[in-house]
Amino acid sequence: MTFESLGLSPEILRAITDEGYTTPTPVQVQAIPLVLAGQDV
Repeated sequence: MTFESLGLSPEILRAITDEGYTTPTPVQVQAIPLVLAGQDV
């Protein structure tokens, strides 16, 4: 799984890359799509 596949905006993806992150954690993989869909996590 990649950050790109999670549907994050280009600005967020750039910031993630700039900080050196390459792979989301299992918690991020589960939580990010829910947050982007407006759900409470």
